[in-house]
Amino acid sequence: MLYRALFLCLAVFPAAAADWMDLTPPDTPLGREIPGWMRVPIPPAGPANPTPQWSVDAAAKTILCTGKGGHEWLMYEKPFGDFVLELEWRFTPREGETKYNSGVGVRLSRYGELWVQAQTGLAGGWLFGMNFANGELARFNLRDQMKENRVKAAGEWNRYEIRAEGDTITLTVNGGVTSVMKGVALRKGYIGLEAEGFEIAFRNIRIRPLE
Repeated sequence: MLYRALFLCLAVFPAAAADWMDLTPPDTPLGREIPGWMRVPIPPAGPANPTPQWSVDAAAKTILCTGKGGHEWLMYEKPFGDFVLELEWRFTPREGETKYNSGVGVRLSRYGELWVQAQTGLAGGWLFGMNFANGELARFNLRDQMKENRVKAAGEWNRYEIRAEGDTITLTVNGGVTSVMKGVALRKGYIGLEAEGFEIAFRNIRIRPLE
C-alpha cells in the first residue's frame, strides 16, 4: 500500500522542471577574458584572433560584440543536453548596410566541427549547420522552412527561443516557430554567440535544462 500511495503521489505531482539559469557573465571590459565563456575560432582549425571584441554590461544583462576580432564563437564553458534557451539580440545600425550577419549556436562540439546555428540577420531566422549523418559530415540549411521573415530592422531587439530535445531543435523567432531540425546527431553540446564582422548585442540570456 505504501508503494502504491507513493506512485499515486508522483503521478499527481510530477517532478518540478529545472530552474532557469542566467548565463550573463560579470561586468567585463573590452580586452578581458569573459568569465565562464571562451573564444573558439571559425573554422575550428583556424588561428585565434588576438583582437578583443567582446565585453559585458552585467547590469543591463548584455554581452556586446564589436565584430572587429575575426570570425569566432564566444562559447559557454558548460555543455548542455536537452534545454530551452531564451535570449534577445540586435545589431547596431550601420549606414547603407543590408547584410548584417551573426548567429546563436547550440549543440556545438567543443571545437565547432559539429554545429547547429540559429541565423541572425535581416533576411530572417532559421536553422542551419553541420551534422553527422549516414557515417559522414554533412551540411544542412533549413531556410526554405521559413515561411515568414519575423526578424526586425537593425537597431530593434529580437527574441529567440531555441528548444533542444532529443534529436530535434526548434527555433522560435519573436513568438513564431520558423525552423525545426530533426536528426541532430550530437545530443549534448555547447552554446555559442557568433562574431562575424558586425556589432551585435545579446541580452537576457537564460537556459532551462530539461534533463
